[in-house]
Amino acid sequence: MGAVRTLADRFVDERNALDPCRATSLGVRRFDDRLTDFSPDGAAERHALVRRTLASLDGAVPEDVADERCAALLRDRLSLEADQFDAGEHLRPLRLIGSPVQTLRSVFDLMPLSSDADWATATRRLAAVPAAYGQLRAALAEGVRTGVLAAPRQALACADQLATWSGTAPGSSSWFAGFAADGPRAHRARLDAAVADAGQATADLAVWLRQVYVPAAARQPDAAGGDAYALWARQWLGARLDVAEASAWAWEELVRIEDEMAAVADRIVPGSSIGEAMAHLETHGEAIEGAENLRAYLQDLIDSTIDELGRDAFAIAEPLRRCEAMLAPPGSAAAQYYTAPSLDFSRPGRTWNPVEGRTRFPVWSEVSTCYHEAVPGHHLQLAQWVHRAPQLSVYQTTTFVSGNGEGWALYAERLMDERGALADPGHRMGYLVAQQLRATRVIVDIGMHHGLAFPPGQPFHPGETMTPELGREFLLAHAGRDEAFLQSEWVRYLGWPGQAICYKLGERVWLAGRDAASRRAADEGRTFDLRAWHAAALDMGSVGLDELARVLPALG
Repeated sequence: MGAVRTLADRFVDERNALDPCRATSLGVRRFDDRLTDFSPDGAAERHALVRRTLASLDGAVPEDVADERCAALLRDRLSLEADQFDAGEHLRPLRLIGSPVQTLRSVFDLMPLSSDADWATATRRLAAVPAAYGQLRAALAEGVRTGVLAAPRQALACADQLATWSGTAPGSSSWFAGFAADGPRAHRARLDAAVADAGQATADLAVWLRQVYVPAAARQPDAAGGDAYALWARQWLGARLDVAEASAWAWEELVRIEDEMAAVADRIVPGSSIGEAMAHLETHGEAIEGAENLRAYLQDLIDSTIDELGRDAFAIAEPLRRCEAMLAPPGSAAAQYYTAPSLDFSRPGRTWNPVEGRTRFPVWSEVSTCYHEAVPGHHLQLAQWVHRAPQLSVYQTTTFVSGNGEGWALYAERLMDERGALADPGHRMGYLVAQQLRATRVIVDIGMHHGLAFPPGQPFHPGETMTPELGREFLLAHAGRDEAFLQSEWVRYLGWPGQAICYKLGERVWLAGRDAASRRAADEGRTFDLRAWHAAALDMGSVGLDELARVLPALG
């Protein structure tokens, strides 16, 4: 392994000790009894490691192409992390998804619990929850003191999640009690004490956010503004963003998608509108009764898709053939998500599906999402990266750049549509609804955070500035989902500037790269080998969109 990859993996090892939650996500077990310190001191210690590694990178000479790509990724990601620290972002890490509030709870989902020793470790980590939430609260309090604040809406969303997990929200029960319910009798007394303390600390943080933080942040706007947005968009995309070009393209893409939706709606119910066709699918289309039956349906779909794609479109290594469909814990965000396998594949890749108290699940909206989250989407890419870690580096194969990863997952849905897997009108409507949402995201996310004007010539508030409230209204009008889901999405966009745009902008790079590689093959008088192109693309490991756009046309 080259000097840069060696440096990158040393950084991963040192970072694991400072970020036990991240270590657990990688399947590194040494720190499973600890939780990450999100206090100002803990953030400063991680920042010092970033600065040391950047200094070492300046003197490291890449030895091959993989080393060169690793150097570019490491420098980009660590420089960005340093910029975010300097901007004080570690003092306001509150958002509906992807913040320490969720990490300190969701890390327990990734822990093995098959032995007495596993439970002893989990008990020690559970006992660490009060201190960990106290450390997070210290960072937030420092943000209050210095005026570095998240918007009240994000704090309230986190408070709602904390109340749900603590069992203090109406109709909820303690998530911690449920987690510990199957623990062995030998640990019962310590588990019960840890459950009580964790629940109390979680409830206390929810109350503090509502009573102290939200009033202090009352004047903090929802929108990030251009400078902050550019910093965050760089994180999610791994590229510099042309705001005007991306927004204009998304408006055109939305028109194209909605034209296709109208044609499919007419196939579902002749003469119907898009909304009427979707309502018909919800009420009269195929549906699954019971959350466990939904999980089993998705597991069967994952398994059969792996078998099908392995025959002609992908070389699927044996460890990748296991991907588990799971039900997401209560209090999760409304969208499905994926967790990658551990480095040794002892914990498989998993898709997590929120049910939110529902018992009936229309199938039309589930199929393309499963392709996105599992196979050929996130699982096929991220698990392949893990599989390639010995040839690349752990850093390259566990560093997720959303524009690349979410773009691949959206490309995966498109691929399955091209293969005819979504020929059923209901399934194809589900795919197009997801496409519509992702195009609308680009318009709304960029528009809300930059205060762009709605274009003239279209019917929705032409020429008016897009406020967060108008962004929400536009989302409800053009995203084809129920209001509760879209409310969660809207709050997510406001708290995660630039993340929502990476799906469609990433898909655009993947499609353009494939088309360019296909044209190159034709110009050279040979048949384009899609299987070989997929293999070469997935074997690269993590890169940002700028590098991806440069490399993809030359593959295959």
